[in-house]
Amino acid sequence: MRIERAVDAYLRHVTLERGLSDHTAAAYRRDLEVYARWLAGRAITDTEAVTPALIADFAAERASSVPAPAASSLARIHSSVRGLHRFLVREGIESEDPSGRLRPPKAPRRLPKALTIEQIERLLDAAGPPPGEGTAAEPVAVRDRALLELLYATGARVSEIVQLDVDDLAHGEILRVRGKGDKERIIPVGSYARAALEAYLARVRPELARRGRSSPRLFLGLRGAPLSRQSAWLVIQQASERAGMEAHVSPHTFRHSFATHLLQGGADVRVVQELLGHASVATTQIYTHVSVDALRDVYATSHPRAR
Repeated sequence: MRIERAVDAYLRHVTLERGLSDHTAAAYRRDLEVYARWLAGRAITDTEAVTPALIADFAAERASSVPAPAASSLARIHSSVRGLHRFLVREGIESEDPSGRLRPPKAPRRLPKALTIEQIERLLDAAGPPPGEGTAAEPVAVRDRALLELLYATGARVSEIVQLDVDDLAHGEILRVRGKGDKERIIPVGSYARAALEAYLARVRPELARRGRSSPRLFLGLRGAPLSRQSAWLVIQQASERAGMEAHVSPHTFRHSFATHLLQGGADVRVVQELLGHASVATTQIYTHVSVDALRDVYATSHPRAR
């Protein structure tokens, strides 16, 4: 099969049958377009002509390119290439997988960055006033406060939050979230986020909805269209600047802080795993390392021979 046709077939497979998000599928496409161009530069246009040696050369060149790619980017490229060739074998298009010996680089294990509770509160206050205070606040500030309160209250990914419909919020207390692979999970919503959402739904969303076409999305932009992922990022960046945050703050910062604060508060790691939507508890356990200082404090005050 021609390389370009194979790439298209594989991307259709991962998008339609595996339910990958548009964002992930776009990353796969970028990786495989680089791979296809590299093969074309060596006059390789058919999948049958790809050999293990060619794939090894491709991986080596990517690893030594300037500027040096991040280990996570290299790992994703390796995954994209392996996925393509495994797909071709499963579909009976090729009889052998030339990527079988390709091993992804080990990504450095970085501890996620979490904000303190005080920093979170500064961010939330910078986004908009708490419900019940400043009733004359700009509508966008009420919406932004609700958005950030929900990010911190649920630990959901920003892509999951902007895809929420109003009906996904059951009685204002339970949130139904669709995560990676279209898997659904249920997350309780705390009182602060509930109050912020009630203020937004009662005072702001009806007006935003009138400005655009009817949309079931929970969060809307100023013209009434569904709030985009990029706009949600901008809300966080602006709140961070107004709060005078020194640390870089991203949507994932709220997710990291959510998990860290739950564990520091005594939550079971498997409960946190369920709330985050992690397929494996091993992914969640990285957050337990963030709480080393808390563990040290407990040990110092509790063990009879710690002092």
